[in-house]
Amino acid sequence: MPSFVWHPDYEIDIGRHVFPTEKFRLYRDMAVAQGLVREEDIELPPMATDAELLTVLDPEYLADLRGHAHTHRTIRSELPISAGIVEGCVRTAGGTILAARRALDRGAAIHFGGGFHHGFADHAEGFCYINDVAVAAAVAIERGWCSRVAVIDTDVHQGNGTARIFRNEPRVFTMSIHQDLLYPPKEKSDLDAGCHESIGDDAYCALLEDAVAKVVAFGPGLAIVVAGVDPYEGDKLGNLGLTFAGMERRERLTLGPLVRAGIPFVTVTGGGYARDLNDTIALHAQTARVAVELARA
Repeated sequence: MPSFVWHPDYEIDIGRHVFPTEKFRLYRDMAVAQGLVREEDIELPPMATDAELLTVLDPEYLADLRGHAHTHRTIRSELPISAGIVEGCVRTAGGTILAARRALDRGAAIHFGGGFHHGFADHAEGFCYINDVAVAAAVAIERGWCSRVAVIDTDVHQGNGTARIFRNEPRVFTMSIHQDLLYPPKEKSDLDAGCHESIGDDAYCALLEDAVAKVVAFGPGLAIVVAGVDPYEGDKLGNLGLTFAGMERRERLTLGPLVRAGIPFVTVTGGGYARDLNDTIALHAQTARVAVELARA
């Protein structure tokens, strides 16, 4: 049975914004309502420590965050900055670290949060102050939990921060399947599968299947899957045109090969900006349902 991780600190107050931070709580609530996990079995993570954050972050940037300062390093987040917002980001990094550890212990973990893949070592970008995915991967390697980590990023936006952070790190394989002519300015992942607008289910899934096979061939001891649901056809910030059924195929084509190869995985939430928030939550819950089904098989 997978482990599950969440914390109420994830629901941070960023004012009126396209990014609905309440979705983390609603995702957790739907997973409980669907019987995927009992509420008492969801672990509350600790804050990431400065030592853990500094496996990725530059000290000057971490100091800006700890001081809640608007500087040239923090302003590109497109978010306000406050003690509560920074604490939520630090807690999220702690959650992804905990989920990674639990995945290695139990084969799979689902984090009802995380996926802030636009964060760089020295600055914020695109709603992302701290790249929890990169921090968890770096901590796993530094502590000897595993010798190789793969990041499989299926968000509609390229994981540019993750790609830059690990560009010279052979122990981390970064793979991103995303919409090409869309934010952000692209960095070079180890494997980029760029998609044209309105690609649809079949062509997208063919690209994904080939990309995941290459990730499996890398032989990671852990895979961190950024399962953003913004490739959905009803999303406000992307135009890939995947249906609900196509999104379920995406999860099976991503997680199924990992399970068959015996590679522990953790899913993090990533983006999702559907015109109807209920669709965003249902799609995230679908990720969890497929993950639980495959992990139990």
